[in-house]
Amino acid sequence: MIDTHAHLNPSPTLPLTGQGENFRIAGLKAVILSAGNLKDAKENLVLAKTNSIFYPAAGIHPQETPLDPPLKNGGNTIDMLINELDKMVEENDNIVAVGECGLELNPSKSPFDRGDFKKQEILFRGQIAVAIKHKKPLIVHSRKASDETLAILGSYNNLRGVIHCYTGGKKRIQKVLDLPGEWYFGIDGNLTYEDGLVEVVNNIPKDRLLLETDCPALTPIPHRGETNRPEYVKFVYEKVAEIWGVSLKETEKIIDGNAMKLFKI
Repeated sequence: MIDTHAHLNPSPTLPLTGQGENFRIAGLKAVILSAGNLKDAKENLVLAKTNSIFYPAAGIHPQETPLDPPLKNGGNTIDMLINELDKMVEENDNIVAVGECGLELNPSKSPFDRGDFKKQEILFRGQIAVAIKHKKPLIVHSRKASDETLAILGSYNNLRGVIHCYTGGKKRIQKVLDLPGEWYFGIDGNLTYEDGLVEVVNNIPKDRLLLETDCPALTPIPHRGETNRPEYVKFVYEKVAEIWGVSLKETEKIIDGNAMKLFKI
């Protein structure tokens, strides 16, 4: 089993020190460490050195978009962030993906509204350019912005990646599949308690499905209400096996194969 999207920074959900190279998390083959900002990305690189199943990603979440004009005496601008990200990916061959990056148009849960869309788009397109330059897949965050996200991704050729925590419903599955390049759907622990996602999974081709925890959030049943952990991805695997009507072993083979193909691990 592979957790293709975990956040272990800044508050790790696991005791990560002193474990040694042979440490395994409840039998997981791999954990992709997603990053919401450059600080997390740097910490992912450090974590990856502690454990051979950790694979770091580097990216900038749309909630990290600089909204104010740059300060005269310095301060982060979008160009500065992209340049630093580009340098980080160039200097660290073990980074397996750029992300998470994308669009956030949900005023009820973030400071962003459509007036800030252009700045988010610039940051998103900058990270897409980094992914293309270094031939890395994208981990795409899209909240209340499915159509806008698909429009941007559709303007590029030869991209590949995953729509993390897919919430586009059945009607957008084919639109994702029709994007240039190779695209996957990330499904999380809410599959175990949101009936609508069951039908979504039923309509996603088996060879385009990835499973993730997004820990420490979206904890699946039977641990809902607790802090999520990478090993809890097994409950998402079990739910998919139930939906598909195949064995857990066969489900693992298919899903793990998808993850290894996308992230080249």
